Amino acid sequence: MRRIAITTLGAAVLSGCATAPYVSPLPTAEVVARGETAPVGTQNDDAADDPAIWRNPADPTASLIVGTDKKAGLYVYSMDGVVLDFAPDGRLNNVDLVDIGDAGIVVAASDRGDPLKAQIRLYRLSREGKLSPIGTVPVAAGEAYGLCLYAEDDALLAYSVLKDGTIVESAIDLEPLGAFTSRTFKMATQGEGCVVDPRNGTLYAGEEMAGIWRFARGATEGEMVAATDGEQLVADVEGLALLPQGDNGGWLVASSQGDSAYAVYSLPDMRYVGRFRVRAGDFGATDETDGIALQSGDFGPVFPDGLFVAQDGINESGAQNFKLVRWDEIVSALGLK
Repeated sequence: MRRIAITTLGAAVLSGCATAPYVSPLPTAEVVARGETAPVGTQNDDAADDPAIWRNPADPTASLIVGTDKKAGLYVYSMDGVVLDFAPDGRLNNVDLVDIGDAGIVVAASDRGDPLKAQIRLYRLSREGKLSPIGTVPVAAGEAYGLCLYAEDDALLAYSVLKDGTIVESAIDLEPLGAFTSRTFKMATQGEGCVVDPRNGTLYAGEEMAGIWRFARGATEGEMVAATDGEQLVADVEGLALLPQGDNGGWLVASSQGDSAYAVYSLPDMRYVGRFRVRAGDFGATDETDGIALQSGDFGPVFPDGLFVAQDGINESGAQNFKLVRWDEIVSALGLK
């Protein structure tokens, strides 16, 4: 169903009519970060943007976090937040990864180095946290922005959200490297965050000032399933993350950047179930979050039951970075089942 966006006090405040940050009137649970990454190298700028998580099933404490510095390149971090590798490949905005067996761990990043020509830059990621470049593939005319991946059998699909709201589905061949456009569709205004349900290929994409769209596998027409209403979801809609549960259940989390919080919806009905924010504790709070990532499973004693990673737009201890949060503590704070 399409929900009608409502003009709210939140929109007025976000336009600069008030001196204090806007805060949704809805109850918002609080959790704390249990870890953080080293800051990105770009100082005094909006630079860190989007993370992705790879869980090491053999040794969960050796899992990896990949994150973009959208002014400079791509980082790989350990679970302790230490930099393991850096690819100085310029303006890489969003990142995603898939582990596809014989092809290894494939990392893709949206390359906006040329604002007139969107590209995807591809890497292989070793279990030790080292990036090996595969190459770049063209997407379409326009500026690269959001990106998410979907692996289906032997097929690798990338969804590029261009800055004007166009979404391009690219089928990627790794050997030899190449890509072709298999589907194109469009949101009315600027979008960025996207995520694909790995069970059925359903795409969720954020139209920043309007809300979250859902596109069934193969469809070019979508439905808006969560509008920016200034309460549940405060514009801008930024990062999206999805945690499957069973055949069709689970959770979709959205960065409600306008009030530095995160909205949570149940799947498949996209019923709003609550919101939370990351307050300061042993590590700082998260503010004005762009990208997020979420992965279930054991990540070691500090993160025994799932990991949520969020970009921190105002890192008090230095340049922007990524904060690590226990998913089970979010579940408890929201009373999810």
